Amino acid sequence: MSDARALGAATVASLRDILHVPRRLLSPLGDRMPKGLYARSLLIIITPIVILQAVVAYVFMEKHWQSVTSRLSAATTKDIAAIIELYEDFPRSPEANNRLVEVAQNQLGLTIEFRPLENLPAAGPKPFFSILDQALSTEITQKIARPFWIDTVGRSDLVEIRIKLDDAVLRVFARRSQTYASNSHIFLVWMVGSSLVLMAVAILFLRNQIRPIQQLAAAAEAFGKGRDVENFRPRGAREVRQAAATFIEMRRRVERSIEQRTTMLNGVSHDLRTILTRFKLSLALMDGSNPEFDLLQKDVDEMSRMLESYLAFARGDAAEQAGPTDIASLLEDLRSDAQRHGHETKVSFQGDPIVVVRPDAFKRCLTNLVSNAQRFGDDIAITGQREARYLTIHVDDDGPGIPEDLREDVFKPFLRLDEAHNQDYGGTGLGLAIARDIARGHGGDVSLSRSPLDGLRATVRVPV
Repeated sequence: MSDARALGAATVASLRDILHVPRRLLSPLGDRMPKGLYARSLLIIITPIVILQAVVAYVFMEKHWQSVTSRLSAATTKDIAAIIELYEDFPRSPEANNRLVEVAQNQLGLTIEFRPLENLPAAGPKPFFSILDQALSTEITQKIARPFWIDTVGRSDLVEIRIKLDDAVLRVFARRSQTYASNSHIFLVWMVGSSLVLMAVAILFLRNQIRPIQQLAAAAEAFGKGRDVENFRPRGAREVRQAAATFIEMRRRVERSIEQRTTMLNGVSHDLRTILTRFKLSLALMDGSNPEFDLLQKDVDEMSRMLESYLAFARGDAAEQAGPTDIASLLEDLRSDAQRHGHETKVSFQGDPIVVVRPDAFKRCLTNLVSNAQRFGDDIAITGQREARYLTIHVDDDGPGIPEDLREDVFKPFLRLDEAHNQDYGGTGLGLAIARDIARGHGGDVSLSRSPLDGLRATVRVPV
């Protein structure tokens, strides 16, 4: 998420430098931009198409369609004006009116009707796209200058015009094609249709190019969480294939390094355990009444425990495979162990308890945190919550806690604070270091804060 935000900020900064736009104007734009590569790539492809089509449509509507419509409306208005002049010049008679109707029908393509002693109807609804109304109304106002009424929406193929004369109302029906460019919608249909086809093709090809990147990101995330990366191989463009091949080689090197380190540590632990076994055997053969016997026995036990801690920290748990684990059951086991040691412990969990983690490693992480709580507190509370993307577990105690300025220092290996504030008092200074190492191996982290029990709160947060 931080990388996506950085990319968005860089894009906005580039736009600001190119266009010399103040930062305060582009900041909202950067916040609203999509964060994913697929969405941004679609935006880069679709935005020019939409802008181009909008400009072409505006120029076409403004120049061609409106110009042609105005000319056609002007021609129709002139025909109506000529009919009105003939009507006023000829004597009033049914024969003259019939002749005008015949001439208008045959020569002008207009259907007219004279209605004596009739008034204009009330104004009707205006169409949403009123370019025809505007052009026709303007021409009638300028060339005829009489009260009029028009209807461009009542019939699909005709336009009705009524003109108020001195002694009658002239009713005119004109074909819609006579008054405006009726075939212009074909251009718009082709333009929109071609745009949709181009965008569909762009989306299809872009999705095929983005999918290998998404698979590479998913494989890297799964490997970082210690999960198996199955059926992953380089795909897509040359650069993506190169990145995938580099990731595969890096994964092999990391696995080989872990295997070599594990083999070496197994050999070292075998040799050291052999020596400790000899010490224990020698102590078993010694006289238990010797005053130094108990001290030596304690030293050997302490050495054995420290050796196990050092080897566990150095070995890590990366070799363990991740699998579905019942976290609620795991927390109950921790509660039982803590209560056996005389600590009042409460456990609660919300959400789906089945989470994919390395079970032994994750249990050890939580065990270290609970052990620290047992060492310095009496009451312990363990709470877990499974959310959409994260698993969060809190371990609270009522002990003395740790000052805020030292809460990060205690995660350093082998660091031991004074007795009053030491989380690893009596130990090796590796408990919290191992816990954080395991949590980060799952893609999460461990943090410390003030507990609601007035002690220390250790929070484990890992993605699910």
